Amino acid sequence: MIATNVAPIERLVRLLIGAAIIAFAALAMPQVSVLLVAVGLCVAATGLIGFCPACALAGRRLKPRK
Repeated sequence: MIATNVAPIERLVRLLIGAAIIAFAALAMPQVSVLLVAVGLCVAATGLIGFCPACALAGRRLKPRK
């Protein structure tokens, strides 16, 4: 199992922002929409999985719950 480094509320926010970016891609020019969909999928995927590689590189870890 992958260790998570994204808090639960942040996971929800990432899912919502990813969905919004994908929805906005429908309004963009075709060349830009491909890029927006790719970015939206990456953001949403980090929300679904709960692991962000960029946060891991920065050394971010969640504090264990008591």
